[in-house]
Amino acid sequence: MSENTTHGIDSVGIWGGGFTGGLVGGIAMGLVLHLGANQIELLGGLVPGGGTAVAVGWTFHLIISVLFGLVFATLVSRTVGQELLETFIDYVIAGLAFGALLGLFAGGVLFPVAMAGAGVETLPLPFLPIPGIAGELVSALLFALGHLVYGLILGAVFAAINGVTPAAVERRTPLKR
Repeated sequence: MSENTTHGIDSVGIWGGGFTGGLVGGIAMGLVLHLGANQIELLGGLVPGGGTAVAVGWTFHLIISVLFGLVFATLVSRTVGQELLETFIDYVIAGLAFGALLGLFAGGVLFPVAMAGAGVETLPLPFLPIPGIAGELVSALLFALGHLVYGLILGAVFAAINGVTPAAVERRTPLKR
């Protein structure tokens, strides 16, 4: 049985789905980064300004998460996106791909730019439980996992807010009359 393929997205769903999906995905990703290797504190240390590195890191991370959620919403709501994305799984896969590309962009462009702006040449990694190259690998894997978690949740929340539900939910929901 196929999933819901008749959905219409309006501007409230686009922006509400992007904002909410970005925020919820950002919280989930932030927990992976914070609890896994305390990378939120590292992000906070790169942001100029006052406050504790953890609080600044969480604030900055969630703002960025919402902004990228709105970028995702803009992309998937375009005509070509609507032609390609029909089912709940399609949106989840699009979210995962977006999260993976975002991780590559963040790790390859945004993070190095932030480091240069903060005058940091190498990352201090004293918070990692494993020293040396193994610790750096753990840090990179958690960074990648965090972005995949973000994308997965972003795609799922965006779809749900816009009325695209998993096939299992469709089968169990009484028909509207």
